[in-house]
Amino acid sequence: MEESQELALTQFRKSVEKLSSSTEGYEAPTLMRFLVARSMNPDKAAKMFVDWQKWRASLVPPNGITDSEVKDELDFRKVCLQGPTKSGHPMVLVITSKHFPAKDHVIFKKFVVHVLDKTIASGIKGKEVGDEKLVAVIDLSNITYKNLDARGLITGFQFLQSYYPERLAKCYILHMPGFFLTVWRFVCRFLDKATKEKIVIVTDGEEERKFKEEIGVDALPEEYGGSAKLTLIQDVLLPQTIRRDVSQDGNFGLDIFVCGDQIRKGAALNAVQIAEMLL
Repeated sequence: MEESQELALTQFRKSVEKLSSSTEGYEAPTLMRFLVARSMNPDKAAKMFVDWQKWRASLVPPNGITDSEVKDELDFRKVCLQGPTKSGHPMVLVITSKHFPAKDHVIFKKFVVHVLDKTIASGIKGKEVGDEKLVAVIDLSNITYKNLDARGLITGFQFLQSYYPERLAKCYILHMPGFFLTVWRFVCRFLDKATKEKIVIVTDGEEERKFKEEIGVDALPEEYGGSAKLTLIQDVLLPQTIRRDVSQDGNFGLDIFVCGDQIRKGAALNAVQIAEMLL
């Protein structure tokens, strides 16, 4: 790490402490995401970091948001989890024609967090580094006015900007109909410059070719010109989905406790039986 980054990290940690919080337990790549998101300004990054900690504590339970908590949103079968892309990132695909504005916006917010957390977790190889990213694809084909949800779209992007800084590698928007342009212009008012620069609206043959090339045939579903099968996010099983560690915004882990009643049976058997009950 460059000396200037080390200095910024030191100042960032001190600024967080001044806000009565702590960076203990967070690795440098995680902290750097907040610094990069705030143009390496330690004080602004510290405020963003502390705001994220408070938000996370208020909305997300210690063990994460489970499928059952957002079942109504999952039942629309509108989000798929694919990947890895050619760049090595997981890809979350939103089929907008299956989406309808949420009646309960709190549940919808939890759904967004659930999707983002699981997408990031699917890209973790072994142990989380802290700078893992995701690729988003928003498919607007076959949408009608019933599917329009500017509030929901703004929520998703604002969460990425405020609480998942530097997690978005790229966002592709496919098949945008003419009547959606007014909605999109309104949504763009709530997007910062860095987010806008990562969004690609695929409108012609050359852009579509480049989109397919960047995603890669192995990650792209058959419906979009690739060779992969569409996989609903609720059907994706991760090796680590039992315990949510809120010290990181994408760190999942499984703890197995070995009980000590080896008089009747061995500790290993106990561990296996406990794991079976949990799973």
